[in-house]
Amino acid sequence: MKFKLIARIGTKLILPFILAFAMYVQFHGDYGPGGGFQAGVISAAMVILYAVIFGLEPAKEIVPPVLLEILVPLGVLIFAGVGVVTMLKGGAFLGYSVLMHDARHGQEWGILLVEIGVLVTVFATMTLIFYIFAGRGR
Repeated sequence: MKFKLIARIGTKLILPFILAFAMYVQFHGDYGPGGGFQAGVISAAMVILYAVIFGLEPAKEIVPPVLLEILVPLGVLIFAGVGVVTMLKGGAFLGYSVLMHDARHGQEWGILLVEIGVLVTVFATMTLIFYIFAGRGR
């Protein structure tokens, strides 16, 4: 029983740091290794850790499966939407330079938006996969 208490307290202490690291990886992905995929996996691991320690049902109360089912296609729409906007502005698909008045700013905003779309999709997909496998046999 003491181990469970220590694991729960330790998990509550470490979860904000996991989220902060995921955001660091997300927003520094265009400057170094990392980006949306890695940040999405780290974020999903945070939810999975919570579910392992506190149970599947409490995790589903915090991040409901219905929300995840909305987030999966939303991330894809964000990704594809950036490409469509670039085409509508006269550029190539995902040719970020046309997004802003300055090509450099367009590149920065374009990759940021695309990486956010990847983060949302990967986070939701990984968490849904975990929910499906963890819920088997119940």
